[in-house]
Amino acid sequence: MQRDERVFCIGEDIGIPKGFGGAFTVTLGLSDEFGHKRILDTPISEAGYMGIAIGAAIMGMRPVVDFQYSDFLFCAADQIINEMAKIRYMSAGTIKMPVVIRAPVGATQRGAQHAQSVESYFFHCPGIKIACPSNAYDAKGLLKTAIRDDNPVMFFEHKKLYGAKGIRKVAGSIDATSDIPDEECIIPFGRAKIIKEGKDITILATLRMVYESIRAAEELEKEGISVELIDPRTLIPFDYETLYNSIKKTNHLVIVHEDTYTGGWGAEISARVGHAVLLSASLQQVHG
Repeated sequence: MQRDERVFCIGEDIGIPKGFGGAFTVTLGLSDEFGHKRILDTPISEAGYMGIAIGAAIMGMRPVVDFQYSDFLFCAADQIINEMAKIRYMSAGTIKMPVVIRAPVGATQRGAQHAQSVESYFFHCPGIKIACPSNAYDAKGLLKTAIRDDNPVMFFEHKKLYGAKGIRKVAGSIDATSDIPDEECIIPFGRAKIIKEGKDITILATLRMVYESIRAAEELEKEGISVELIDPRTLIPFDYETLYNSIKKTNHLVIVHEDTYTGGWGAEISARVGHAVLLSASLQQVHG
């Protein structure tokens, strides 16, 4: 926001005077620095402020839309799926759509309408990029990349990775803090991070499940099993090259993500890996 005056934030309770900076204090203090013309509080109308953001993006602004919970994205589904995701296609690329949607995901004790993992719904939708940072460093670098992108980006953050900062503490929070440089910090989309190198099994995990996988890897190490842990950081675009290279080394893959049992993005990745393995085997037979 300091670099580009076109960037503004819009959402519920993100800048009210003496407020708490959104549902999880992420925007706390921004209205003091940038004023309420760039930190826009809205009524409880997700479809309404999502439409405002889309219109602003068409006119050259770069809105960052704050949803209190990712569950509320469904209230604005028509705007997101039929408008935001498709306008660049429908205009043959002549209209840019630099919208970033920030939304907390993950199970907590806040009930069925405040605790879903919705990444897979939008993983299915063409035209949307998806980022899932697991730590503060990646969150900063990926968010900067997202805001500068001329395509729409959905930026999912796990509630339990906000830590114990601010006034909205979540039971079971994990400390995802990390050193963040003051200078420019940009992380390109589509580049996974190998958190831990290993030789026996590959684990692919996102968000809070990265930390659960680290603990699992520590237990497996005690049994002599060497784990390679990969955080994809973005689901769209997805870094298949890093994943395939790891599987070639370990010959085993476990995908760990928080969601309901069926229809998750992990199933699609698994299917792609299976197809690549079968194709590789077929080519070996042909050339063998």
